[in-house]
Amino acid sequence: MGFGAVGIFIRIKNIVGGWTRTTLFRDLIDTVPPTPASAEYGRNDGSGFLGGGQVGCDFQTTNLVFGLDAKFDFGDVNGTNNLIARPGFVDKNTLQQYYQITGRVGYLWTPQLLGYLRVGATYQVNKNSIYSAPGVLFESARFTDPGIVAGIGFEYMFLPHWSFFAEANYVWSEADDAAHDWRPPAGLVGNPGEVINDRQRIITALVGINYKFNFDSPVVAKY
Repeated sequence: MGFGAVGIFIRIKNIVGGWTRTTLFRDLIDTVPPTPASAEYGRNDGSGFLGGGQVGCDFQTTNLVFGLDAKFDFGDVNGTNNLIARPGFVDKNTLQQYYQITGRVGYLWTPQLLGYLRVGATYQVNKNSIYSAPGVLFESARFTDPGIVAGIGFEYMFLPHWSFFAEANYVWSEADDAAHDWRPPAGLVGNPGEVINDRQRIITALVGINYKFNFDSPVVAKY
């Protein structure tokens, strides 16, 4: 029993604990006076869970394993904060969807135990709402941001074709490429909306199960 020289794997299920840090600020655009044209709205730290799946492929040579995979997760990672530049207003941000494409390189410590590093690109979908009073929506936006991810993990093959994995990832996206339109609810007079930048940092810790199709005979790792 081992990882095999060439394999395609399907992640049957993963559960992700997510932590986000989202910073909102405006830069030279002010459509809701009298707030200054350039102002930081503050940041919130969110937490919650997501779940989803993954597909990918691996290639093994001696003790080294190289792979490429794509992951998708859905859920709610929520955070709130009071706006620095607008006293009395509250911001709520929810990470709803998370997509990731990464390459990984790993080392087989035993024929069944793989430690690995990964790096790649992400695409996250957020819902953000600003409230002028508890329960009173002032404006909102649903936006998508690209990001870069780096992570570390291990995978253990406990049965032929079946493995358990656990990993941690860090994601960052920069606000220079992430300006979005916040719009008021229908019928709200006196608020034309505004353009707000965001900067997001995400930490994920996930566990799950993989099923692997091997297309070559198992390779015994040297260790």
